[in-house]
Amino acid sequence: MATRYLGHLPSNDPLDGYLRFDIAPQLGVHWTPRGFRVFQFVFSRDVYLYEELGGGFRVVGKFFPPGRRLAPGLVRPPTETEFQNLTYLHRLGLNSGPFRIARPLGYNPWLHNVLIVEHFDGQPLGEVIDQAIRQNRRDRLFRKLSALAEFLVVLHNRTAGGWTVDFSHAYEYAGRLIESLVERWGMARSEAGEFYYLRENWRGRSCMWEDRRVIVHGDTTPSNFKVGPGREVMAFDLERMAWADRVFDLGRLAGELKHFFLRDTGDPWAVEPFIGHLLWEYCGYFPDRQDAFRSITRRIPFYLGITLLRIARNSWVDWDYRRRLLEEAKQNLRAIT
Repeated sequence: MATRYLGHLPSNDPLDGYLRFDIAPQLGVHWTPRGFRVFQFVFSRDVYLYEELGGGFRVVGKFFPPGRRLAPGLVRPPTETEFQNLTYLHRLGLNSGPFRIARPLGYNPWLHNVLIVEHFDGQPLGEVIDQAIRQNRRDRLFRKLSALAEFLVVLHNRTAGGWTVDFSHAYEYAGRLIESLVERWGMARSEAGEFYYLRENWRGRSCMWEDRRVIVHGDTTPSNFKVGPGREVMAFDLERMAWADRVFDLGRLAGELKHFFLRDTGDPWAVEPFIGHLLWEYCGYFPDRQDAFRSITRRIPFYLGITLLRIARNSWVDWDYRRRLLEEAKQNLRAIT
């Protein structure tokens, strides 16, 4: 992921001492670090990479500065939530085999609510998708989607609860996306009404409420995964982890794949082999693969459709492409079988 070099962390900065004496020992460092280079990730003003001057280790620091307002519904800084989420997943043993979940090294509320996690050196999933489109490295994307499907099914099945999905949360989230498109990006109220009508149809489907609730990653975008050799998958940015329908994760990833291919090829069907492959591979871990595939593909259009709405509300999306995303979202939300 792209970073911008900022310089050295001042030795009198409290964070320097925190990294030297609290974080470094957890990484097996038996010497006192000489200092740290600082890089800022270009995708966020609050996420930084810290590199020990001798090259001994690198960690990622995520901040939630004082004075910043919490998003509606939140009761604690997202960095604290993510620290707790990562700790929980590590206790479940999900950081094993080919799967690597970012190790939480520390949360410090006195240093701008900073969360420190280990840094991964793998290849961002977004690059793998780009190479499949632009360099015809399709087979490699198929392989990495197989690995990602295995990671997601292990996460979901190991945390499956005894109670069923509460679809009202996804239903309300879809409403917030629709209102955001109206209020911020000028979508007509008449078009919003169509989306609300489609949303209501999905609410009435029994299949949206029947599956068991699982822990979902909550933000399965390509920027939140890296891949390594073989089936190695690295996952991070889990502050949105929640109890939900397993198809929430699958639908978001499918929607992101559709966005990549639609943006770069203009063909809304070019991505279908990859989405189908992801879902088929995921279902291969169930006793009845065909039954699992039928169940998931009945629900996937809703979650894929609202993912396209989510992408459409980004400020970097131009008007013409926003229209393409909205039309694709409608096509998926209409796909009620």
